[in-house]
Amino acid sequence: MSTPAKLTKNTPSFTTLDPAFKRSHHLRFERRVTLLALGAGFPAVVLCAVLLWYGDYSGRVQWTVDLFLALIWLGVSFNLKQRIVRPLQTLSNILAAIREGDYSIRGRRAEIGDALGEVMLEVNDLGQTLREQRLGALEATALLRTVMAEIDVAVFAFDGEQRLRLVNRAGEKLLAQPATRLLGRTSTELGLAACFDRAVGDGPHTMQMVFPGGVGRWDIRRSTFREGGAQHQLLVLTDLSRTLREEERSAWQRLLRVLGHELNNSLAPIKSVAGSLADLLNREPRPSDLSDDMQRGLEVISSRADSLARFVESYSKLARLPQPRFEQLNIGALVRRVANLETRLPIMVLAGPELVIQADNVQLEQLLINLVRNAVDASMETSGGVEIGWAQNNGSIEVSIKDEGLGLANTANLFVPFFTTKANGSGIGLVLSRQIAEAHGGTLTLENRRRGRGCEALLRLPF
Repeated sequence: MSTPAKLTKNTPSFTTLDPAFKRSHHLRFERRVTLLALGAGFPAVVLCAVLLWYGDYSGRVQWTVDLFLALIWLGVSFNLKQRIVRPLQTLSNILAAIREGDYSIRGRRAEIGDALGEVMLEVNDLGQTLREQRLGALEATALLRTVMAEIDVAVFAFDGEQRLRLVNRAGEKLLAQPATRLLGRTSTELGLAACFDRAVGDGPHTMQMVFPGGVGRWDIRRSTFREGGAQHQLLVLTDLSRTLREEERSAWQRLLRVLGHELNNSLAPIKSVAGSLADLLNREPRPSDLSDDMQRGLEVISSRADSLARFVESYSKLARLPQPRFEQLNIGALVRRVANLETRLPIMVLAGPELVIQADNVQLEQLLINLVRNAVDASMETSGGVEIGWAQNNGSIEVSIKDEGLGLANTANLFVPFFTTKANGSGIGLVLSRQIAEAHGGTLTLENRRRGRGCEALLRLPF
């Protein structure tokens, strides 16, 4: 097999043709078509001329017929050349217009069943398709520009040398300069070098930063993209200060409502009893049962003070939850141990796979004890049962506790601190349990069962 010859400087390339080279090949093709058309009719013309000259015809007839044949021959040949070259020129013009971005030109005689017509039809369809794609791209670009301009997130695009190539309106406001003065400057000059400390793919992170247009805590996300074959970096900064302040304000409001409610519940009886006892002491003569009344009043005050102390201790317990100490833990053994601790009702344990995870044994045990106790309390009201089981699902471990109680009438406040539906409940069991689950990177949900009565608590832990 022969090796193809290498292109030299003098060898024309199909991608970079010299205009003179294009014209020479264009004329050469037209000349070739002309010669082929003339050659196709030449034998017939010569044969007719020979037959006329050797026939019994006068010279005038011979010259007249030969001239007529020659004219017809030349006319047909050049007409055939035009019918071949003109459609190709039309196709060339259409393709040149498409290359320049003009998709409005269409070829005529685009018909099915005709070879040239089908070519024209395909070229017209190509132009229409490209036109629709360009309109879609323009609309998508316009939408992207509108979103970039209106979104309340600072977006910066840097090239491989960390020079700014794109910035939106929020980014201009953050740096307190127009885009014309920002583009082309490096991340160090813009004060954004610290945002590139982490490698791409490490996920978002937060930093406390100071900019000319804003001060606060920022969520920083970074990714890469390619444009024109070159790698660029996209930097997105989101101001978290306002959101954090709103969440903090909402948390304080909820806390104050709970504290105010509990303090009023304890202080109101104390104040009332203290006032009654003061009235008894001021009476003259003093009642004969003063000692008994004083004893009962002091017991009420002591009881409410103890209740208030337990409330404060419960809140302190929520605030002082330590970080989990991770160690190897067998889920099956933990579930069976917790089920055996409950003596009021027999707990049905559904066997699952033997799974070992890294978790805090003490905290997870307390979490499951809280859930099982709640399930038993609910089931005892209806003489129902409780079952607990575990399984592996989509890369996580799921532990479910199902009861056959009355179900939940309101699920909105289940995880609100000190909210309880029990007469002697503290309202911190579920809150503490969810904090333990989230400290392990998991979740805890409680909802009514879809089949049958009662509730289902579902604990998901990473595996």
